[in-house]
Amino acid sequence: MGESCHGEPNAGKDCQAVRVPMDWLAPSEMRIGLGCMRLSTDPGADEERGHAVIAAAAQAGITVFDTARAYGPTPADVGHNERLLAAALRRCGAAETARVITKGGMARAGGAWIPDGRAKAIRADCEASLEALGGLAIDTYLLHAPDPRTPWPTSVRALAALVEDGLVARVGVCNVNRRQLDEALQVAPIGAVQVVLSPQDDRALRGGILDRCAQLGIPLIAHSPLGGVRRAGSLARDEALTRIAAAHGVEPAEIALAWLLSLSPALIAIPGARRPETARSAAHAAGIALTGEERAALRPASRVPARDARAPAADVVMVMGIPGAGKTRVARDYMTRGYDRLNRDERGGSLRDIAEALHERLAAGAPGVVLDNTYLTRAARSYVLEAAAAHGAVVRCVWLNTPLAQAQVNLVARMIERFGEVPAPEELRDLARAHEGVMAPTSQMRALRELEPPSLDEGFADIEEVAYARAPASPDTGPGVLVAAPALERPGWEAAVAAGEPTAPHLVFDWRPDGAPGALDDAATRLRAVVTGTVDTALCPHEGGPPRCWCRPPLPGLALTFAGARGVDLSRSLVVGSGPAHRTLANALGARHVGVVA
Repeated sequence: MGESCHGEPNAGKDCQAVRVPMDWLAPSEMRIGLGCMRLSTDPGADEERGHAVIAAAAQAGITVFDTARAYGPTPADVGHNERLLAAALRRCGAAETARVITKGGMARAGGAWIPDGRAKAIRADCEASLEALGGLAIDTYLLHAPDPRTPWPTSVRALAALVEDGLVARVGVCNVNRRQLDEALQVAPIGAVQVVLSPQDDRALRGGILDRCAQLGIPLIAHSPLGGVRRAGSLARDEALTRIAAAHGVEPAEIALAWLLSLSPALIAIPGARRPETARSAAHAAGIALTGEERAALRPASRVPARDARAPAADVVMVMGIPGAGKTRVARDYMTRGYDRLNRDERGGSLRDIAEALHERLAAGAPGVVLDNTYLTRAARSYVLEAAAAHGAVVRCVWLNTPLAQAQVNLVARMIERFGEVPAPEELRDLARAHEGVMAPTSQMRALRELEPPSLDEGFADIEEVAYARAPASPDTGPGVLVAAPALERPGWEAAVAAGEPTAPHLVFDWRPDGAPGALDDAATRLRAVVTGTVDTALCPHEGGPPRCWCRPPLPGLALTFAGARGVDLSRSLVVGSGPAHRTLANALGARHVGVVA
């Protein structure tokens, strides 16, 4: 556990937020709430026990109750948890004093939890929640999570409209990073932020979420504050927690909650409970005061090796960017200058393990270390900054701000170099588990969404943003011509193909779900009648939807495989296309594009 990393809450540029009055909790209200989700979603959950848990929480002084429209025993039972909470609060007489937090923007299609940040979905979910609560006011309405299919400002504006139209008192966001929070603050009066925060997961601290909330006076609601279902049992095995709990005569979970509350007066924890006694135990934690010595004992033990004070401070270079950004090339340049390299693709393990290796290198007196890993978030970068600071070293950041399309080309080229071909979707799953840097297109796209640009207020001595520059092609390669099969069905295709070199290697390519291997033979025959170069065919047969393969245009798998087999320099080549996907592909490859209009 750690309190915060690299700076005070007010460090960095002021965030010009849409302000909202922050009188959320009265001084007399405790900063422990009740997460009600598992009262509906756990197997075997029954309503009578749920009523008893909620009544016990209210009688213990808890006023904040967290629910969501999506919380139900099955996907067909959305709204169940809201109805249960409303009925229980009325039965125990706490309906007038309770602060109900609920959430929308999450679908349960096919048993999966899928964010839905469309404005109409957010409005519909809010209206359905009001109906399920049966007249209980929604104190705070939260968006479950950013939806990768919907522009983030669109979702946040939909939240703001709920306040403007009087449906809810305040709105907030869940499961965001600091960049997403700052963007939301420009659009809506964000009145609360809900993220995971526990002794086992301190990303909200390391990522600057708690600092930003404290700076602006926005309540941070910590969900899964005891680690969630899978991690809660580890609290009883934490030596410091159990020792301090014994000294106070309480359970380790209560000490963990007290520690969380001590991090900031803006923090509210909402542990779940399935039994009345668990709810009462959580409420009791709000009254536990930890000493400074106890709080210090709950921070992670230092694992920093002793540094030789006679050694000069080292130079640490963090090379960051999305997968395929070109980090390896930059790191190798530093290696030629004598820097040690720490790379997860080579070493395996986690980014925390890499930071531990940095501790060891700096303690051994390494004058320079380069770390080339993704480092997408402030939280991920914080471990390196801490390790360097412990040894008096400065960290310079080299951010490869490579566009996604070019990073896709790099990533696919690297897989072809490693495996001799572009792995099929089924192979990708297995290879991704065994090899760092191997992933499906959706994983790389997710990395881009998670990216938080680096900032000096994290503790960097300098940040160098490097724009993408295409590497020069081998002198042994030549031009090629890539022709989309649909273009060969349109008038004027002959003139378009003639814009390329007729003796160069040619490729006829297409995407046809479930297409047979010989599906492009007729198109290839048509092309061979007007060119003298070789004519190959390449077909993507995979289904539509989010891309699972690297071969569906505009993804570059088919083009790169052809280029490698025929010695083609794609940046000197021509793409003859029939739609926007082919133009996008040409731009990614650095090739010329000629469209054949229907």
